[in-house]
Amino acid sequence: MEVSCVINGKPETLRIDPRVTLLDALRERLKLTGTKKGCDRGQCGACTVHVDGRRVVSCLTLAATLRGKRITTIEGLAKGDELHPVQQAFVECDGFQCGFCTAGQIMSATAVIDEGRAKTDDEIKEAMSGNICRCGAYPNIVAAIKQARGDA
Repeated sequence: MEVSCVINGKPETLRIDPRVTLLDALRERLKLTGTKKGCDRGQCGACTVHVDGRRVVSCLTLAATLRGKRITTIEGLAKGDELHPVQQAFVECDGFQCGFCTAGQIMSATAVIDEGRAKTDDEIKEAMSGNICRCGAYPNIVAAIKQARGDA
């Protein structure tokens, strides 16, 4: 089937099997490998992307359902060489260790800030609970979110 959507601001038309996940379409068809395949079960958050401004785990999202949607991946956050404020804060606050979960963490963190509901450290942690960091960089991730939204 054919699916037309906008990925990182660029119109794309994919010819895909209806069973292909968004994660596999991004990584294998479009070579956007910043989105990571972690658990492939929607439990770790490494594959988090935005669809029409909402965060989703791309390993559980069928690409066939995205006709006309706007998808943003980690590759679509920066403006040329200028990092997105959340990306910059992750660098400055050392919000990553091995880096495997970082793309998903940044995509979720961006959404948490945009949603505007997580005010306290505990609320940030709860809002980010779908993203697992095996290295335990959680305090630095919270610090990065606070810095990116301008209150750290």
